[in-house]
Amino acid sequence: MDLSRLCIHTITTRPWSLDVAIEQYSRAGIGGISVWRQALAGQDVRRAGERIGNAGLQVVSLCRAGFFTSHTAAERRQAIDGNLTAIDEAAALGAPLLVLVCGATPGQPLELSRQQIETGIAAILPHAESCGVRLGIEALHPMYAADRSAVNTLAQAIDMAQRLGSPQVGVVLDVYHVWWDPHLYDEIARCGRLGRLFAVHLSDWKVPTTDMLNDRGLMGEGCIPLAAICRAIQAAGFGGFYEVEIFSSTYWQMNQKQFLQHIIAAYTQL
Repeated sequence: MDLSRLCIHTITTRPWSLDVAIEQYSRAGIGGISVWRQALAGQDVRRAGERIGNAGLQVVSLCRAGFFTSHTAAERRQAIDGNLTAIDEAAALGAPLLVLVCGATPGQPLELSRQQIETGIAAILPHAESCGVRLGIEALHPMYAADRSAVNTLAQAIDMAQRLGSPQVGVVLDVYHVWWDPHLYDEIARCGRLGRLFAVHLSDWKVPTTDMLNDRGLMGEGCIPLAAICRAIQAAGFGGFYEVEIFSSTYWQMNQKQFLQHIIAAYTQL
């Protein structure tokens, strides 16, 4: 069983501490780990990265930063400062990619929020380039357009990355957020041609779903055409990790070792 391209986000097994996640992922033969910043709270980030490497895991990304939008210039400046700190954390951890959930402000036009996002990424880009950290713009499902992200399609994310004009900026394709898009396959192909596809996040959309945030399913448990999407991603030349990112109150309550085996089985089947 080849798990060398399987990556798991620490948020997926949220009940585990970072050290337990490192131990269990490594023991299972998983290739990569994406670290959520709350898992690093109170820790020496550089030493955490060393522990990950010593366990034979590759740090795939650091999640998350972004949230650039606001009604006030002071809050937007504060967001930029926070993103600069996140870049430093990614570099110290050894994460090649910082995932950006870009933000949206209720009552503010989406067009303005998108302008603020692009301006914010442009402001942190020189520091990211100097640190060797790539920035991945993640498009979120339109249900989050009001308050979490004004970037809601893969096309919007790709266009923004192109306008920013740096090879350090690309996109994060989370199937949970973009599977519904009628232009998805064309945009995956375009993303591949442009070399902008930096990361792929896997989960599934359960039917019925009981919670838009915390009821994601294992791959194959819902309605997302994962096999077709993954074939398109492969055809686009993607050679990176497939990252399992599942927010689930149900799975967080179960035995996490058993859950990890379910993840491996679902990934293998896919």
